[in-house]
Amino acid sequence: MNQHARQQLIKGVIAVSPLCVAVIPWGILAGSYAIEVGMTMLEAQAMSAIVYAGSAQLVALGMINSGVGLGTLLLTTFFITSRHFLYGLTMRDRIAPMPLKWRLLFGHWLTDELFAICGTQSKEHFNRWFAIGVAGGFYFAWNIVSFIGIILGSYIPNLTDYGLEFAVAATFIAIVFPLIKNIPVAATVFVSLVLSVLLTRFNIEGALIIASVSGMATGYVCETYFKKRNEGESS
Repeated sequence: MNQHARQQLIKGVIAVSPLCVAVIPWGILAGSYAIEVGMTMLEAQAMSAIVYAGSAQLVALGMINSGVGLGTLLLTTFFITSRHFLYGLTMRDRIAPMPLKWRLLFGHWLTDELFAICGTQSKEHFNRWFAIGVAGGFYFAWNIVSFIGIILGSYIPNLTDYGLEFAVAATFIAIVFPLIKNIPVAATVFVSLVLSVLLTRFNIEGALIIASVSGMATGYVCETYFKKRNEGESS
């Protein structure tokens, strides 16, 4: 690794550090909750290291605790993490030319945080070492705070009752709002937000999935409409 690569790596770690701080309560919640549902310390840590998807981990742990079947669990977590397909498609032109080992690494480390920082960068501005600093810095931070949660969950009972789940909403608010730069994205966020609250309020099963799919559909319709209108005006 040359000096320029090291500098970009450090810049990436610095860029993601605010999100690493924001995710501390979330990671502690995930680690402690895994212990609460009956996982061993090794299983709980492996979940953070291998699954590496905070929202999916929390939902999966809740479903495991409720005795939900494996098929339902897998389907639910698939829909929750389906946004990563969109992240991958968006960043494909920057990641695809890389060697296989880089593509596999970015595939595993592709999170909301990495996309929020690097997803809108052009091919000219995208730097793989900067992106690795962002992705790797957050990955290690997540696993460290998860480990802290595992330790605390082993010694402090009912740690999940301390309101740490607010960190999940706070983190996503911090990630999503800077990305609202046009009407289709704003419509997606608005529809998803309103439906998730209303459907949850009325105890509708699959509220999160319905809200997510509805939001994406709304965003797609809006983007298609504005694209056709612009093409009509230009012609």
